[in-house]
Amino acid sequence: MKNAFFIYLIIFLTSELCQGRVVQVSKGPLVRVEGQAVSLRCNVSDFEGPSEQDFDWKVFRGNVWVQLISTFDLGFADRSLQGRVDSGDITVERLDGNAVELRIRSLMSADSTTYRCSTPSTDSVIQGNYEADVQLKVIGDSLKVAPSPPPAIVVEGAPLELSCNATRDIVEDAYTQLSVTWSVGSGAELKDILTFGPDGQVKAGARASQRYTDGGIRLILHGGGVYSLVLTEVLPDDGGMYTCTVREWSHEVGGAWQQILERSVEMGEVQVTPTAQSLTVSVGDENATLSVDDTLNLTCSITTGNLAALGLEVTWLMSPTPGGGPVEPQVLVQMSRDGVVEGASDLLGLTRVGAGSFRLLLRGVDRSDAGLYSCRVRAWIRPTGGDWYQAAEKTSSPIWVMVTVKEPVFRVTLLDGVTPQFSGDPTELECRVTDVSQLGNGRLGVSWLYAEATPGDVAASGSARVIASLDAQGNIQPGEGYQERVGTGLLVLSRLKPDSFRLRLLHTMDSDMGAYSCAISAWTPTRQGGWESSKKVHSEPLNVFWTRKSPRVSVAARRLRQASAAGGTFEMSCQVTAQNLQNPSYSVLIQVEETVGGRTRKVLSLSPDSVLELEEWSELDRVVLEKISPKEFRFRLYQVQVSDRGFYSCAVTAWTRDPGPGKVWTKAISSESNKVHIAFEDTGPVFNVSVHSDTSSVSPWETAKMQCIVKVQGTSPNEDDVSYEVKWFLSHWAAQGSSLLASVDRWGVVHKGPRNGSSDCSVERTDARTYRLSVHSAQESDAGQYYCMTTPWTRSPTSTWTRGRDLTSNRIYLTVNFALWDSMQRPLLFGAGVSLAVGILSILLGLICARCCCQNALKMARPHTALSDMEME
Repeated sequence: MKNAFFIYLIIFLTSELCQGRVVQVSKGPLVRVEGQAVSLRCNVSDFEGPSEQDFDWKVFRGNVWVQLISTFDLGFADRSLQGRVDSGDITVERLDGNAVELRIRSLMSADSTTYRCSTPSTDSVIQGNYEADVQLKVIGDSLKVAPSPPPAIVVEGAPLELSCNATRDIVEDAYTQLSVTWSVGSGAELKDILTFGPDGQVKAGARASQRYTDGGIRLILHGGGVYSLVLTEVLPDDGGMYTCTVREWSHEVGGAWQQILERSVEMGEVQVTPTAQSLTVSVGDENATLSVDDTLNLTCSITTGNLAALGLEVTWLMSPTPGGGPVEPQVLVQMSRDGVVEGASDLLGLTRVGAGSFRLLLRGVDRSDAGLYSCRVRAWIRPTGGDWYQAAEKTSSPIWVMVTVKEPVFRVTLLDGVTPQFSGDPTELECRVTDVSQLGNGRLGVSWLYAEATPGDVAASGSARVIASLDAQGNIQPGEGYQERVGTGLLVLSRLKPDSFRLRLLHTMDSDMGAYSCAISAWTPTRQGGWESSKKVHSEPLNVFWTRKSPRVSVAARRLRQASAAGGTFEMSCQVTAQNLQNPSYSVLIQVEETVGGRTRKVLSLSPDSVLELEEWSELDRVVLEKISPKEFRFRLYQVQVSDRGFYSCAVTAWTRDPGPGKVWTKAISSESNKVHIAFEDTGPVFNVSVHSDTSSVSPWETAKMQCIVKVQGTSPNEDDVSYEVKWFLSHWAAQGSSLLASVDRWGVVHKGPRNGSSDCSVERTDARTYRLSVHSAQESDAGQYYCMTTPWTRSPTSTWTRGRDLTSNRIYLTVNFALWDSMQRPLLFGAGVSLAVGILSILLGLICARCCCQNALKMARPHTALSDMEME
């Protein structure tokens, strides 16, 4: 006995020090339900040989091990089990090279036994374990689920209980527990509400977690397998098909729960009736007629399916009379769901007289209380532990409340005080009120109206528009289109007496002719301290017309001094003649045309306020425009040049000034004079310009040179008496227009234009009439058409410089050639060298790898024999 103990101790220590192959299976015993599927995992580790190992499964039946299935031998199964293997009821699936899984699709009671997984040896030394067993217990399917059907319709805010009865048979040596889950929805939209078990814990779904924490969802265990879910307040989104799902769980070795059976039963569909559908609000169906100082008594009646569960917020609204325009209803008084009243006063009150009845009392009504009255109700629900939310809002149909009062009586007459004779004259109209009675402590206001009419109309034609209004407190409200005239004081409204009003137009225009009328409004004080209009009476219309005379203006241009040669002085007079204009002022514009009907160029102008402004002329010191008299203007041009020749004229505009505070100028009419010609012969030299280049193409980074040559025909002036302005331009083929490259003014100062490329350009004068352009480091963007523009300046014997006309040369083409092969030689040679070096290195690496790998011995193949029992020491 002692020797055996030492032998076992030596074997144990040896196995601990020399670990070998380890085969592991699922920890048992495993409990599963008959008819369900089961998966038994088996894996091997710490082995030698190929990475993909084979596995054999056996089952213990009748005190012997029976072959079940193998990953290597398709005919491995015993004849008694071959049919289930062939049908796919029993399969083995490889999970990895060292792991497989035995799967039984539908368990039988006979499958309750021990299963063994073994692996053949591919190790050089036999050590470790080559097989492992797991016990499987198959119990019968005894789970029964019987839910109680919920009510089909539930009112929002009411409680709802969902009961489910779940039972199963208790099997010895097979410890199982149940879990119950309540869900709502259908198919893939099924959402869990609450789950109880299997470990006695409660888990709330995502949509019900907060409600369960707040107590809005509760779990009740009645005993005897009856489980109940209670919703303390049903919400609108709680409607749907409810399902009870019961699962049976087995407690595995290691403390984990394994689901072995699941059964779901639909409990029934629940429809939630929203409060908004059942809520009704009414005030009454009869209109009320009251007299001033009576008491208004209205009751708001509220009915709903769950009135006791609601918090009611009641608001009384009043809309003005329908003729008052689109005005939003105003809040009179309201009561919160806590019973707090806001807006109450000694005359206005709101009380709750019943479960769903709220009374409005308004004492001492007046005209301002007439209108449409309605009751607005907001229903609130407060879930358990949550915040109030508004479940519904509804407003009753309005009823009409009329308040009668005695209207004042009066007559209105419109008189003309000042009648205009023509445009620009003032106009005064007076509106008088007579035979006033029953006005009391009221006041009168006026609205002045205008309508288009003709002199023969007896009454105003068309719809009248409001000029301006004066209310009971003296506030002026301008009508549309008259705001500016009222603001500048050109249109004045005044109250002469309590019963007399005046309208004054300080500057009457032709557009003001038409029919005028006034409307007198009677204003009575309101209970709130304001004023309201109770009656309006219109006067008969009064036509305001005068004989319309069109303004006329003409202007005549006259030459006062002729410029017979360059350097002289030109002087011209502009005489204005006007008719049918009151105190006009004139603006004058001097303009010139090079040829009759050609382009007009503006020289300078004089505003009606005598402000001189240079227009399209660049030399202010050579032009003068003076106002000699209110209707005469004089223009002078000093040092006349060849470029100044053309046809000069005067454009005159007549302006009238409004008599208001702003003194705004108003344009009346315009006219243009005859044309006065400045013409003299140019006896000076004739200039010509051309461009020359030795080459039409350059290579990149080279310098291109072009010459601009000025030639003189006729008598050549002295070099000191002539100078030139030279500008060089470049025009690209793809672009429109030309870009300025550089320029030289007549004093020899060089200016360069903006550039985008890396090249540069310069201009130099090589002789008296030759200018050379150099383009340094030419780029592709420098290709195009080059030309120059020259402007000669000559000096007369009186030392006056005269500017000649611009002269444009011919165009020359410049191209920039790129040497394609020279630019590609170096990259091609470099690429070929690198490719050759990489190829040789690849061949050497391949030979080294092949020599090293061929020395490894081939792995042994597994013998095609069945796995034998290993009983070796």
